[in-house]
Amino acid sequence: MPVQTKNPAVPKTVESPINPWEVALKQLEIVAKHMKLDPGIQSYLSYPKRCLIVSVPVRMDDGSIKIFEGYRVQHNLARGPAKGGIRYHPGVTLDEVKALAFWMTLKCAVLGLPYGGAKGGVRVDPKKLSLAELERMTRRYTSEISIIIGPGKDIPAPDVYTNSQTMAWMMDTYSMGIGHSAPGVVTGKPLEIGGSLGRNEATGRGCVYTIENAFRKLHWNLKGTTAVIQGFGNAGSVCAKLLADLGVQVIAVSDSKGGVHSPQGLDVPKLILLKNKGGSVTDYSGSGVTRLTNQEILELKCDILVPAALENQITGANAARIQARLIAEAANGPTTPEADEILYKKEVFLLPDILANAGGVTVSYFEWVQDNLAYFWKEEEINQRLEDLMSAAFENVYLLAQEEKVDMRMAAQILAVRKIAQALKMRGIYP
Repeated sequence: MPVQTKNPAVPKTVESPINPWEVALKQLEIVAKHMKLDPGIQSYLSYPKRCLIVSVPVRMDDGSIKIFEGYRVQHNLARGPAKGGIRYHPGVTLDEVKALAFWMTLKCAVLGLPYGGAKGGVRVDPKKLSLAELERMTRRYTSEISIIIGPGKDIPAPDVYTNSQTMAWMMDTYSMGIGHSAPGVVTGKPLEIGGSLGRNEATGRGCVYTIENAFRKLHWNLKGTTAVIQGFGNAGSVCAKLLADLGVQVIAVSDSKGGVHSPQGLDVPKLILLKNKGGSVTDYSGSGVTRLTNQEILELKCDILVPAALENQITGANAARIQARLIAEAANGPTTPEADEILYKKEVFLLPDILANAGGVTVSYFEWVQDNLAYFWKEEEINQRLEDLMSAAFENVYLLAQEEKVDMRMAAQILAVRKIAQALKMRGIYP
């Protein structure tokens, strides 16, 4: 939950009552109405194919047993095996995971990847577990969901508070169960066990490629602009670094403990060093630096706003106060449908999550292909392939937005739903 502000000029933030699955269904309803989508296809996409709920018993370091609840949702498999991350967070719910799986289905379709969407999670605060407890929990969770995952069935990846080590434990646990190594069961693994070069930076790099494409298309100059980044995990920190390298002044960033702001710009390498040492961006100090909450930094005047934290950050309650010219959604579902309408009327150019943050799943796809071939590519080749796919997807979405006279989110969703609908019609219903 965002830190409450003491500034009376800014409304206090409270835990969002917004249900992510209801947001996803609302988005589907809006796009279906615009497309005049076959009601049967809309109904098909309104229900996940599978929702697995598992209990995850873990022996804690003190010898006690603690039970956590875990989920794995496969939304739609019409275009291929399921693909989607695993998150560890105390706020994980089944409806959140369903929504994230839905967005993954759309995301893979927008990029033209041969996947359906999935997502998984465990309701836990990983910061309160030791490394050994995290490993035992990950292995037990993997064993519980192993009945539906597999290199040709469902391929997990890292997400919020999971990383390459988490994927290594998952791959090893699954491999022990089938009696041989199966590196293709997960992506985002360490290089030593079948991971791909370029994967760690992929989400942030893909987001920046999309921002560059948008600035070129809009005939705006990127160098010298200002950026605000909410969330300084993998995606947010990479975005900050790459934008700074392009001459963008990063004036504010935040993490779960709050944010820092300096009109003169922040030292991004210094921020990254702080995080790598286990600190918070709020530990950053310097002349002219002020502390802000996660909600306050969203409302700063800037050229580029990158929500890179959790869903439902920009809502009908605060969208009118957003001052950015362009929003690039590095997080999944950070903007509600009500906020979309307000931002569109304000002429804010929004790069939706299913386009802007698709770099991670794209390079995950590259990793999966490399694992299946047992042949690995150079990092320069991976980054070039990523840029080519992200640029092509941006062009497709932008042209459709102009053709249909809609915003970029609507255009991306139309493009995705068309592809999924075609696959569903071609495959039919068995039996």
